[in-house]
Amino acid sequence: MNLSELEAFARTAAERIEAVEGEGEQAQVALQVLAEGGWLRWTVPAAWGGAQHAGVSAERIGVRALCDARKTFTYASGMLDVMFVEQGLGSFPIALGAAQGDRAPWMEAVFQGVLAGTTISAFALTETGAGSDLAAVATRAEGNAEQGWVLNGEKTFISNAGIAGFYTVLARTQGQPGDRDGLSMFYVPAEAEGVSVERFAVMAPHPIGTVRFEGVRLEPDQCLGAPGKGMAIALGTLATFRTSVAAAALGFSRRAFDESVRHLEQRVQFGRPLSAFQGLRFDLAEMDVRLRAGELLMQEAAELVDLEVDSGTEVARAKYYATENASWICDRAVQHLGGLGVKRGQIVERLYREVRALRIYEGTSEVQKLLLGKAALERFRERSVD
Repeated sequence: MNLSELEAFARTAAERIEAVEGEGEQAQVALQVLAEGGWLRWTVPAAWGGAQHAGVSAERIGVRALCDARKTFTYASGMLDVMFVEQGLGSFPIALGAAQGDRAPWMEAVFQGVLAGTTISAFALTETGAGSDLAAVATRAEGNAEQGWVLNGEKTFISNAGIAGFYTVLARTQGQPGDRDGLSMFYVPAEAEGVSVERFAVMAPHPIGTVRFEGVRLEPDQCLGAPGKGMAIALGTLATFRTSVAAAALGFSRRAFDESVRHLEQRVQFGRPLSAFQGLRFDLAEMDVRLRAGELLMQEAAELVDLEVDSGTEVARAKYYATENASWICDRAVQHLGGLGVKRGQIVERLYREVRALRIYEGTSEVQKLLLGKAALERFRERSVD
């Protein structure tokens, strides 16, 4: 991969996206340019027509490459990044499900559409009562693997709601909300009878909304993998993509840092550039160190995920640190620009809004800290026993 080529593509793509108005229209342009550039191949395993990366199984996605892409895309355009990553998040459960069983006839065509950018994917886990706690999922699919299923329930905060061609949906096939077992993953075409969408707005431009399923009939092969194994597919998808959230945060952070440096060098107050003031130089120093630390944590985590070794602790560190610091770095950039920093249309104002959600989705900062605290205690106990 040529990083210079990737950066040049991202700059040109951002210009094309910003030339149109409206979330839906910008999303479509972003997907179109990603497909034209061949970058959607990075969101799909090689076994399904995606890119093959050195040292990465053909059944998996190259996480180091995914991180390089997201870090570059968020530097240029948040919309470019979200349309890129959602193609992978929504379709990878199909690949994981197929690895548990047989390839269904429809799967090849779905991946061809994902790669061509003609089919938009969406990953539907979250519910009003089920965010960090996926065991609380209440959406239910009644039926069996021989006769098919009927899906009822509601998902919310679903990226690409309303523009997606299909949803991969986590639903309960056994047990009650709160049970970790009994969850299954389903492929649900957006045009299926009984699927409806209500879009809503969030603080940064982002196609998102609530998706309702009312008596949606599904064929037996639309259950991805074995019934009851949906939690493993959901967690496997998140484990693959979570490190790339850190990368997205670093791209936003790097852009905010560069905008700060540029402004401090150019803005003159009290007869000298702002960059001459010691306090502001201290800010730049801390921004720089936090950025570099985040990059090293991300690189460590991505490499371990690609090697398919236990990397839960490293991924949690990277996701927590990079996303929390992105908010701090973007906040300092707003402060450096003063009144301009809060003016709608300024780059740092946009970054400040776009970066906030990263501390919530794909595992909140609090969940990452729980994981890290537990791991620290386990390491201490193991040393105490020795």
